[in-house]
Amino acid sequence: MEQLTLHADGISATIVGQGAELVSLRDGDGTELLWQAGPAWRRHSPVLFPIVGRLKGDQLRHRGQTYPMTQHGFARDRLFAWAEQGPTSCTLVLTDDAETRTRYPFAFHLAIGYDLKPRQLGVTFEISNTGDEPLPASIGAHPAFNWPLQPELPKEAYRLTFADNEPAPIRRLKNGLLLPDPQPTPIEGTTLTLSEELFVDDAVILDKPVSKSVRYAAGRGPAIEVSWQEFNELGIWSKPGGAPFLCIEPWHGIASPVDFDGEFADKPGVMLIEPGGRRVLSYRIGLTREP
Repeated sequence: MEQLTLHADGISATIVGQGAELVSLRDGDGTELLWQAGPAWRRHSPVLFPIVGRLKGDQLRHRGQTYPMTQHGFARDRLFAWAEQGPTSCTLVLTDDAETRTRYPFAFHLAIGYDLKPRQLGVTFEISNTGDEPLPASIGAHPAFNWPLQPELPKEAYRLTFADNEPAPIRRLKNGLLLPDPQPTPIEGTTLTLSEELFVDDAVILDKPVSKSVRYAAGRGPAIEVSWQEFNELGIWSKPGGAPFLCIEPWHGIASPVDFDGEFADKPGVMLIEPGGRRVLSYRIGLTREP
């Protein structure tokens, strides 16, 4: 099966086997909320695994060997197998093979579950170490939502409202790598007013977010709340130049610092899963509508 559409309480979510990617999310009014992979960016909601961001020189280092690893890893470009399919939920899996081991010399089992309930879509990532050495990995979500959600509203009408105050400095990238110096946050209290200028210097990265949820809304029309568990960082991104989408990205992991060129297992943000162990991370997309 190439794709599956889940239905619950009038909303729908479509997932494809390629990359286990969410490619459509419609609310009860039939409004498409997810970016439809137009010319500005050819993806919808890719899964970032086994890295988040970029490694220096696009090289993964392990025990003195180097392996080619492009930005955000290979999972988004691999065909997953369907493990479970139902009217409101599904699970897709990816395991290591000869091709993955040329880029990532580890044994793993990655399961991605989608569970559609009234007014929300749950997404679960389960990473299992099926090998005999510690498994270093990062994983992230990258859902892109239409910006604006309601075409007649201007982009500047939208804001992100965090569950808690976010006073900490943010991090920025240069050529895909993490700059060493934090920068003052553009978030005022709990509110980030959105504008295209925010993304001239690439993503806004919260490497120590206090909140576990954020609301994306304009005061009227469709609204989205993204909440997460077990993720440590949050990326907010739109492609510079006026692209009509906004990505809200829970991450466990982050791009390599500009001065880091060491073993992948030692890279900041990487989780280490012991042989036979597993890690489960999840996020939810809640759908509401404001007056």
